[in-house]
Amino acid sequence: MAKLLSCVLGPRLYKIYRERDTDRAASSVPETPTAVPAASSSSWDTYYQPRALEKHADSILALASVFWSISYYSSPFAFFYLYRKGYLSLSKVVPFSHYAGTLLLLLAGVACLRGIGRWTNPQYRQFITILEATHRNQSAENKDRVMQCSPSLPGISGDPLASWRQLANYNFDFRSWPVDFHWEEPSSRKESRGGPSRRGVALLRPEPLHRGTADTFLNRVKKLPCQITSYLVAHTLGRRMLYPGSVYLLQKALMPVLLQGQARLVEECNGRRAKLLACDGNEIDTMFVDRRGTAEPQGQKLVICCEGNAGFYEVGCVSTPLEAGYSVLGWNHPGFAGSTGVPFPQNEANAMDVVVQFAIHRLGFQPQDIVIYAWSIGGFTATWAAMSYPDISAVILDASFDDLVPLALKVMPDSWRALVTRTVRQHLNLNNSEQLCRFQGPVLLVRRTKDEIITTTVPEDIMSNRGNDLLLKLLQFRYPRVMAEEGLRAVRQWLEASSQLEEASIYSRWEVEEDWCVSVLRSYQAEHGPDFPWSVGEDMSADGRRQLALFLARKHLHNFEATHCTPLPAQHFQMPWHL
Repeated sequence: MAKLLSCVLGPRLYKIYRERDTDRAASSVPETPTAVPAASSSSWDTYYQPRALEKHADSILALASVFWSISYYSSPFAFFYLYRKGYLSLSKVVPFSHYAGTLLLLLAGVACLRGIGRWTNPQYRQFITILEATHRNQSAENKDRVMQCSPSLPGISGDPLASWRQLANYNFDFRSWPVDFHWEEPSSRKESRGGPSRRGVALLRPEPLHRGTADTFLNRVKKLPCQITSYLVAHTLGRRMLYPGSVYLLQKALMPVLLQGQARLVEECNGRRAKLLACDGNEIDTMFVDRRGTAEPQGQKLVICCEGNAGFYEVGCVSTPLEAGYSVLGWNHPGFAGSTGVPFPQNEANAMDVVVQFAIHRLGFQPQDIVIYAWSIGGFTATWAAMSYPDISAVILDASFDDLVPLALKVMPDSWRALVTRTVRQHLNLNNSEQLCRFQGPVLLVRRTKDEIITTTVPEDIMSNRGNDLLLKLLQFRYPRVMAEEGLRAVRQWLEASSQLEEASIYSRWEVEEDWCVSVLRSYQAEHGPDFPWSVGEDMSADGRRQLALFLARKHLHNFEATHCTPLPAQHFQMPWHL
């Protein structure tokens, strides 16, 4: 009866991964590390075959889940309609509650039938036994040892780690996956500066919209309606527009693709899935591909990937550093796929913090061996990590932007300008440039020349690409004397170029001598140290400042002729320039 109850209450099992041969598991990388191996057709075949009873019951419950989600999103309109028609009176609500109760009982019966179907399936019974054994054997020491071992060993008796290893062979509802790393683990905060509280990590707060105004009780009362409106907009329409990947219906539609992506990472790249518990209680779904055991030097570097607003590590930008041969750690935003919570900036930063801590203290990478790579809106968490962990090796931002406000104003009516600005600043403040300017290490920006998302006018207007503003703000902070009037004008002309030929023409027009630029920068660094901002160019001619400005712009920004969502090829994934 206990096993039957476990089958009734147990998680849904999606797939049993095919066995990985020991040679591949030992190397954890294909013979040609410059490309991710193409999965064979059998890789996508599920090795878990549910019985008919379980299969049909799962379909009914999945359909009920979709209907519940649709009802949830349409509930305000439904309540308004029922109120106008007079259906919310007690005489009408009581019969409706009886119907709802009957439906819930029927669904509970379907869940019991599904449990019986699972109980008659030896594959599911074996899985639930392994899952229960894993929950019994949770300890920090066991988790550390599991992350260093191959996850496929026979048997679970006599070895407390065997269940952990075997559990990695199953893909199931991630809510039942045991926690692999906790933000409060003692070893995770030995080198941190105090660490986060349960409220969350530190964020840069926006300045008040009206500075100098006395914050009296009367002023607070006057602001209250606007603040309530901003809160409601941010927590309903705003958050879902900004992070559409957190919408349940979209995730449901993408589920087959996500399962295929996980199968490729686990079966073909020997990926290891882990659940991290952030300081706000959110559970973060991660995937780690270790290539330190290969002869390729880039395998010693870990690339932490930050996905876009509808991106998942299963099918996202992790493929680029994987094809380039790096070790990779991908993670999903809060509320995306296996991660819990909602993707507000504070939750995003909390998630990024536990991911970096996991990379350092559980996976064993030094901060100097970690590169943060972000695509699109992932630039927020990437720049937060760069600001909060200044010892990391480098930051690469692909198709990212400087600030969310101009992009939000682009898609909303002009009459909403004040509301949109207030809502973004108070609840959805993605201040990428402000955070990036607090990082002292190497930075590379990748600008999409046909980007249709982060341009404020049309894709053909390359000067409206907010990646330009991100570059200019970074250079103006780091090299304020060089980016004076002459240098700023030269860089704007270079950014306006619509082709490589035009870029080269502007570069040659000012006769940029790269050797001279490097020598000037190295001399300044040797005399004054590496910390930004630099005063180099203070006593330099206008021509010299133009040369330095163009040289620095070219080193910090690379163009990629593509639209916003085109995957970045591995040959365009380069480490940032540094002296």
